[in-house]
Amino acid sequence: MPVNLTSPVAAQLLPVAGVSLGVAEAGIKRADRKDVLVMQLSAGARVAGVFTTNRFCAAPVTVAKAHLAQADGIRALLVNTGNANAGTGEQGMADARASCAALAGLLGCKATQILPFSTGVIMEILPVAKIAAALPAAVANVKADNWYDAAQAIMTTDIVAKAISRQVIIDGVTITLTGIAKGSGMIHPNMATMLGYIATDAAISQPLLQQMVSAACDRSFNCITVDGDTSTNDALMLIATGKAALPEIASADSAAYAKLLAAVSEVATYLAQAIVRDGEGATKFITIQIEGGKDEAECKKIGYAIAHSPLVKTAFFASDPNLGRILAAIGYAGVTDLEVEKLRLYLDDVLVAENGGRAASYREADGQRVMQQSDITIRVVLARGTTHATLWTCDFSYDYVKINASYRS
Repeated sequence: MPVNLTSPVAAQLLPVAGVSLGVAEAGIKRADRKDVLVMQLSAGARVAGVFTTNRFCAAPVTVAKAHLAQADGIRALLVNTGNANAGTGEQGMADARASCAALAGLLGCKATQILPFSTGVIMEILPVAKIAAALPAAVANVKADNWYDAAQAIMTTDIVAKAISRQVIIDGVTITLTGIAKGSGMIHPNMATMLGYIATDAAISQPLLQQMVSAACDRSFNCITVDGDTSTNDALMLIATGKAALPEIASADSAAYAKLLAAVSEVATYLAQAIVRDGEGATKFITIQIEGGKDEAECKKIGYAIAHSPLVKTAFFASDPNLGRILAAIGYAGVTDLEVEKLRLYLDDVLVAENGGRAASYREADGQRVMQQSDITIRVVLARGTTHATLWTCDFSYDYVKINASYRS
């Protein structure tokens, strides 16, 4: 079950002026489940995004990036689950474009004004006919307060839908943000097997919108890992409709930009952490804080060495304070000039290691007490500088293997 994560409440998800959402059942992988989402945008809405760095990126990623680069403006996003349309070659590219054309025909816009997104099984042909047949129902279903159903429609192995709304006052104007995401396994930057969509009614220039989504992603989705596998399909999209009564944000040095970035980052961080809390088979949510590093790169290098270690992750699942595994991961992280005798390792408030070995004050009962918690913090003080980084991960349980062994069945 998800770690301290509950399903969103539909009534608490706020409509964003200029965005309407509709869902439908296409039967892509199985019948009787929502698996198609249409997000229709008002004219003038701006969209920016960041995508997976996997060289085997899926066809919809390639098509979405190309469509974002054209000048006509984006009028809708089309999401399907149950099929990733990845590893499908030229057929996959044609299918991604065909799905865009099918929706464009219903909305009366160009196919290049549609952004396609897919998630699910890799290396299987996208059932375009099923998607096209479901689109009229999805379009007929579009409404502004449909964020809860939208969050459900993009789930794959997720147990809990992930959605959140926030409001912030900028120059006396209330700005609304609502976001949804999916993801549970194959989670690792850059980015993870996740799809994320955040919308705001603020107005912001296109270059700053791209800068904002990249910065927010670096603070959130690029700080999580479940299993160290970088997906073929990841995307985080930020939509600004400009419907709020606030002048367009045109300077990164403005207080308005800083406030909006903080709000977008808060939404993105909640969604990113929710993905880890709903990690496949997860029973523990683990925060890894690396402090006193020379730069962020080495802090993250050490943090991910800990987060990706199967030995560390299985020890946390078992609540077994076999914490020498953490020291081993730090040691092989690749920071060649690390002075291990200066390093201190904490488990929550418990000092575990210092001076190159086990702390004299450490008692295994204290370590076991912390490891039995569902939320745990690993804190590593490097004593090399002033930089820090925070990452979020989870444990490995028997269920992770079961879920992925039977994913296609």
